[in-house]
Amino acid sequence: MIHQIVFHGKGGYTFEAVYSLPIWLRKYIYKEISDHYANEKKAYDNASKGKKGGKTQTLVSSDGKVNTPEFLKASKQYKGNSSYK
Repeated sequence: MIHQIVFHGKGGYTFEAVYSLPIWLRKYIYKEISDHYANEKKAYDNASKGKKGGKTQTLVSSDGKVNTPEFLKASKQYKGNSSYK
């Protein structure tokens, strides 16, 4: 547990600091770090599967060709919203 907190704390904790923490606080920090990385993994998995609102949208195919109808739908929200004149 101490190693996990020090390693996944990204430099925020030293071994001595974690070792001297009360056990209840050490367990709490470990749980929070574990939950954070579980949520991060879940978000990454959802993003890599292309889940956005339960619908997959592909603008460019694997061979590099643009899916024109999908591209037009996706870019419609940006039409006429330029900040330069």
